[in-house]
Amino acid sequence: MRIQVINKYSIILIVGFIIAAAPVHGQRQRLCIDGGWRFMRYTGAPDSLVYDERPVVTDRTDGRVADTRATESGVAIASGRALKAWILPSGNDFIADPAARHVRPPGNPGGDFLYVRPDFDDRRWSLVDLPHDWAIGGPFYTTPDAVVGGGMGRLPVNGVAWYRRKLVVPASARGRRLYLDIDGAMSYAMVWLNGHLVGGWPYGYNSFRLDLTPYVRPGGDNQLAIRIDNPANSSRWYPGGGLYRHVWLVTLAPVHVAQWGTFVRTRRVNASSAVVDLSVQVDNASAVSKRVRVVTEVFASGRPVAVFSPGLLTLGAGEKGSLVRSVTIRKPLLWGPPPAQQPYLYEAVTRVIVDGAEVDTYRTRFGIRSVTFDPVRGVLVNGVPIRIQGVNQHADLGALGMAFNFRAAERQLDLLREMGCNAIRLAHNPPAPELLDLTDRMGFLVIDEIFDCWYKGKTPLDFHLIFGDWHEPDLRAFIRRDRNHPSVIEWSFGNEVGEQYTGEEGAAVARELHDIVRSEDSTRPATASMNYAKPDMPFPGVMDVLSLNYQGEGIRDAPAYARLRGIKTAPLYFSFRRQFPFKMIQSSETASTLSTRGTFIFPVDSGISAPVSDSTGGDASFKYVSAYDLYTAAFGASPDKVFAAQDRHPFVAGEFVWSGWDYLGEPTPYYSARSSYSGIIDLAGFKKDRFYLYQSRWRPDLAMAHILPHWTWPSRVGLVTPVHVYTSGDEAELFLNGRSLGRRKKGAFEYRLRWDSVIYEPGVLRVVAYKNGKPWATDTVRTAGAPARLQLIADRSSTRDLSFITVRVLDSNGVLVPQASCDIHFEVSGPGEIVATDNGNPADMVAFPSPERAAFSGLALVIVRGRKGKIVVTAKASGLVSASVTVEVTDGPADVHASPHMLRRSDRSPEYQNPR
Repeated sequence: MRIQVINKYSIILIVGFIIAAAPVHGQRQRLCIDGGWRFMRYTGAPDSLVYDERPVVTDRTDGRVADTRATESGVAIASGRALKAWILPSGNDFIADPAARHVRPPGNPGGDFLYVRPDFDDRRWSLVDLPHDWAIGGPFYTTPDAVVGGGMGRLPVNGVAWYRRKLVVPASARGRRLYLDIDGAMSYAMVWLNGHLVGGWPYGYNSFRLDLTPYVRPGGDNQLAIRIDNPANSSRWYPGGGLYRHVWLVTLAPVHVAQWGTFVRTRRVNASSAVVDLSVQVDNASAVSKRVRVVTEVFASGRPVAVFSPGLLTLGAGEKGSLVRSVTIRKPLLWGPPPAQQPYLYEAVTRVIVDGAEVDTYRTRFGIRSVTFDPVRGVLVNGVPIRIQGVNQHADLGALGMAFNFRAAERQLDLLREMGCNAIRLAHNPPAPELLDLTDRMGFLVIDEIFDCWYKGKTPLDFHLIFGDWHEPDLRAFIRRDRNHPSVIEWSFGNEVGEQYTGEEGAAVARELHDIVRSEDSTRPATASMNYAKPDMPFPGVMDVLSLNYQGEGIRDAPAYARLRGIKTAPLYFSFRRQFPFKMIQSSETASTLSTRGTFIFPVDSGISAPVSDSTGGDASFKYVSAYDLYTAAFGASPDKVFAAQDRHPFVAGEFVWSGWDYLGEPTPYYSARSSYSGIIDLAGFKKDRFYLYQSRWRPDLAMAHILPHWTWPSRVGLVTPVHVYTSGDEAELFLNGRSLGRRKKGAFEYRLRWDSVIYEPGVLRVVAYKNGKPWATDTVRTAGAPARLQLIADRSSTRDLSFITVRVLDSNGVLVPQASCDIHFEVSGPGEIVATDNGNPADMVAFPSPERAAFSGLALVIVRGRKGKIVVTAKASGLVSASVTVEVTDGPADVHASPHMLRRSDRSPEYQNPR
């Protein structure tokens, strides 16, 4: 089977709050209302305004192995006091069968509750700006029986909270439609306006819209109140808490392009021309029939390049209608992944005209490209085979938590691209919209994913409780929001779900979800990731492409893993290939290699892959895992084993490593820690040694060599201290204090060079790598002396938002002291503030906002935010020479690549006020 695919979209958002331009009669206005919210989280028993009644949690076991079979079952109970019946209609636009849509009951539950009333005095509540994650400031829960354990990051995500904000809506909005767009609220969001229950959305990762029109009072104050309910035992990783993405007030004419109402597809793509198909959905929310004219023009770099033929629709009162038009673009600039291709972007500007007047303008960013999924050649973009060199990414931003920040997300992608990564799998939920804007602009390939569980849950209170009610609206909304992004090449509608185990019954659920995906977008393949389903089972037969988690290289199949309990699977690439010769195979999760940056534990395993334990690569007392990159989760494999399995099966399209960055929660193997160990880059953004192993494979033309471990071991003089080298060369010679320790050449299916018998002595360790017999690259490590001074390095000399500043602990000769753990104090002078500090140590339980942070393996991080002007950041440590760095903060929006419909900060109107 071959699936030909194509598509489009782009651009980025503004962090901070924005004032909209003065309303123009009939035109779309989209106001970011991130500023000036009042916030309160209950410290005791919350109110009784529940979405539903949840089951009582009897088993709060934390730290199950990640591939444990999903067995939780049950549904949420809509008791007499539950508001579920009033919330369900919020998803009606995404339920295909009109008969299955929900009817709102009469009444206004919660309307008399104090916090929703306009006259409630909330000045004692905290003043916050969005995006806001209430939990990231801590403190961490550290006791073994904590209400939030290591799986959810040991941070106070649990509880119920309220957000309130006044909206001043001008009288000119009378007769128009007002909507509230929430990009993400964690979780069970319920919204009141002026004391009226508007609606809500339980799933914390989806974006959603609510119609405020029936309850708004143009020409005066309007009180918005949002209740958030985030239960413990509801996630396998850190979910954050609160309104953690942007929130918008959208004002439209009654006749307008629907929410996510355009879909651009491209076909017959080549260097000389491409056909662009555009579908547009128009809503007539007025009380009378309207005759509507729709005109769309295509722009490239601000220049018009094509015009679709106009379309006419006659829409009755309250009716929706769609039209499809096509146009051919000559000599198109194609979207594709660098470095061989470039991610060029277009913009379609759609105008809606009623009675000769333009009433709505809608902008759609897209890319022109073709994508083919071939069972032999893998993924082809614009006819060119692209090997998937991908990673999995969770949604949190380390010490910033789940509160989305453009610069932090961009920094993550920058470092991944430096490594040679060209693809991202979004684990396991829809991302912030701006992240896909970034992947569009930067040229990453993306698997966009939703649902970590279906009817069978993995934690007592996760999404399985409401899957039956919400899977269709969640899935359709997810696809409509993201389908115009050219970076998205596949949809994934499930990750390691329990239905893999239930034969035809589970396959039937998979088939229902698959068919929903394809009904919304037939241009991309739909799949779900499998860590259990085998080639002879019905489950994989549903998938358009085969996404295997760990099964390709085998799970617990090597001798070092034989004693472990859990799934045991022989390598299955060939078996899947034989059963499904016409389906492309990809590894959607590989490796799950574990390490803490800069920590090396002896002795070193002589094999290429072993599970972490106290006798192999682990240290439970410090919660360290050896950085030799040989040690894995129980179900995992080292990079070396994964590379060999893929090279032995060249028909496999590539891999998505678990994971690109460390993330909060799921701290396998030590659940008393706060964050994961599986990242190639640690939580603070510092490269682990493994970064260079992947770089040596993914960037073979980059002349590089990297030695590990560091060479400061005062207690190991005279002891065997193995030395490994990662290089894009094919052989290398190692020197210790000028003496050659031998020249090694990579053998078949070997990806590192090993000198496993080196006797430690202080001094200089140097490697010279060769390629095709010629010198290629060198690397040197030196024994460090005692800590003497600090060094500060800012990621950028100027910024519009955050600056990420690294502190290095150096000896008197400027050599990094790799085992330094001194306490560092940070200060800021000028118009700036410390947002967070970190060091990448998963076991560090100092709250992220602290200005005090211990170095870990010689490094620490401080994140600062400033206003226009120069800020000076200083780091001090007892007995060491302090250091300072100056960062210039420039004016203007933090995200210079604003999304369609974003309004610039300079577009101010006295009519739309944002009370602080």
